[in-house]
Amino acid sequence: MSLSVALRHAFPGLDLDVVFEAPSGVTALFGPSGCGKSTTINAISGLLRPDSGRIALDGRVLFDSGTNLSPQERRIGYVFQDARLFPHMTVERNLRYPSRWRRNAGRDFDRIVKMLALGPLLHRRPSTLSGGEKQRTAIGRALLSDPALLVMDEPLAALDEGRKAEIMPWLERLRDEVRLPILYVSHSVPEVLRLATTVVLMRKGRVIHAGSLRDILADPLLAPELGAREAGALIQGRVDSYEPDGMARVTTAGGTMLLQDIHVPAGSDLKLRILAHEVILSRTAPEGLSALNVLPASVTQISGGLVQLALGNERMLAQITPRSIEALELKPGISCFAIIKSVSVVHS
Repeated sequence: MSLSVALRHAFPGLDLDVVFEAPSGVTALFGPSGCGKSTTINAISGLLRPDSGRIALDGRVLFDSGTNLSPQERRIGYVFQDARLFPHMTVERNLRYPSRWRRNAGRDFDRIVKMLALGPLLHRRPSTLSGGEKQRTAIGRALLSDPALLVMDEPLAALDEGRKAEIMPWLERLRDEVRLPILYVSHSVPEVLRLATTVVLMRKGRVIHAGSLRDILADPLLAPELGAREAGALIQGRVDSYEPDGMARVTTAGGTMLLQDIHVPAGSDLKLRILAHEVILSRTAPEGLSALNVLPASVTQISGGLVQLALGNERMLAQITPRSIEALELKPGISCFAIIKSVSVVHS
């Protein structure tokens, strides 16, 4: 199931002109405040009628020049920044509320309650819930509306760091277990990195790029849009074995890496986050280093101080100074070695 969006809408000070495709999984709309993210999802949800465009969900037209389905007809579950629970209802009554106006709502009540661990909360009122519990309830209510698409508008923005840490595993479980396309609005890089499979980068009412998170993170032209310190790579690895000192031997497309603090069985797959400013480059194979990971690579692209590297079929970035680029005589096609400290690799 996928979502196709092309819409235009004029506001004072902002002309929205947005085109993108959202496949299954989590598609993050990312950009600074005021760039049009919330307006876009409001138009998709039927809360705002755009001036023109076309919105279709799995081929079913929600909006075009001759169609404008109501929010109820669109089958979109919406989770707001604040949970917006009915204060006079218990958690259970909040969860069952969509069944008043949607025929198939609530058919997965027991499964959703179990998945989000809402059972102990069913007889409590919203005023007695923590911020994380309120958001879990709001997510459950949206899922129980029998949606074809789930929209989440900065659902963690109103929570402190402790509550964010509490609810993030539930969002990951939602992504992995519920077979729905999810639109996730955020300007938080850590949230996008942890949840998204596809990213739509927005600026001043325009989509500047839409594509897979992995491709954007390793693109020297696009990665800075997520913040200079976040440029890097997200690569796949598999735990091959463990050394006597406890370090994991992890196989990647670029070669074998030794990593610490890995606590999964051998044979497990990992996602490895390698930040560009943690990568050192050498034209020759280095010796006598404390860094344990030296991977052969080739330069594919250079933009400013960001050097894109090919390691097998994966792409990685290294952030070095223009002087170092000149001194190493780096240019596309040049072979080199990427040096990565074990302690600098983040894994999930």
